[in-house]
Amino acid sequence: MATTNVESINVSAGTAARKKKNVSIVPYLFIAPHLIFFTAFLAWPFIYGFYISLFRFDFLQPNNRPFVGLRNYANLFDPGSVQFPKFWNALGNTAEFILWSVLPLVGIALVLAVLLNRNYPGRGLFRTIFFAPYALSVTVAAVLWWWIFQQTGIVNQALQLIGLSPVNWLGDLPGAWVAITICTVWWTIGFNTIILLTALQEIPKSLYEAASLDGANSRQQFFLITIPMLRSVLVFVLTITLIASANLFGQPYIMTAGGPADGTQTVIYRIFFEGMLRGQMGTAAAMSIFVALLLLVLTYLNFKFFGQTEQQ
Repeated sequence: MATTNVESINVSAGTAARKKKNVSIVPYLFIAPHLIFFTAFLAWPFIYGFYISLFRFDFLQPNNRPFVGLRNYANLFDPGSVQFPKFWNALGNTAEFILWSVLPLVGIALVLAVLLNRNYPGRGLFRTIFFAPYALSVTVAAVLWWWIFQQTGIVNQALQLIGLSPVNWLGDLPGAWVAITICTVWWTIGFNTIILLTALQEIPKSLYEAASLDGANSRQQFFLITIPMLRSVLVFVLTITLIASANLFGQPYIMTAGGPADGTQTVIYRIFFEGMLRGQMGTAAAMSIFVALLLLVLTYLNFKFFGQTEQQ
């Protein structure tokens, strides 16, 4: 009996040893490229940015970078500091743009995806037309719409043709936000549309056929089948759109230069101004870390409240 137990233990030990020897490194090789890029372009810049935020870091004075601890962060919440009014004004402008842009970038994209998912001649051409602007750079898109919304641009010429006075779109509020939002929606809506269109094509046709047999009309099918089946994709599109809108920079930089009176200066624009133009990299890094943490919280809340699935 004892011999049998010893043999069983030996067999188990041998099996465990063979399992140890059979560990494959192939999965780690697949992960390695992503891990390298993640470390080089995300993790390390974030860590180094936090390090910079602890100093009065001036690139023009490498020998004079005193350690200030959390002072750069404290200045963002101190009404008496120079950074406080500019930073919170820029953050408020960014929130305003999010309100202007996120709804059309998601809602109109969903409508376009539904229309492009139908069968009709030229469907492929329309898909290309809607996606084509996304292939442009932000510079090209912003310069194009800057030209359209100038005082002598196409929009004002059209207004004059119908007897209306020209509008100073880029020099007054809210006209500047209207111009920037239209530029952004035209430029980026194709990306959201393609994502939603792909998700629509994955919904089984049998669901719509069964709903039709039960007497459901198109509106009922949209709200009872399409929207619930797209829920996870809609949350994803909403999240990436929110992050992209919060990172607005190129359009106001080119179209309005942050004006009028800093009215379109977004938080990323402010970080650029603080770090690259004023040379205060420590303050700019503190702003960046704060905004990154704020976006993480917003993303979490987005998935928390909109990403929940119904209990079965």
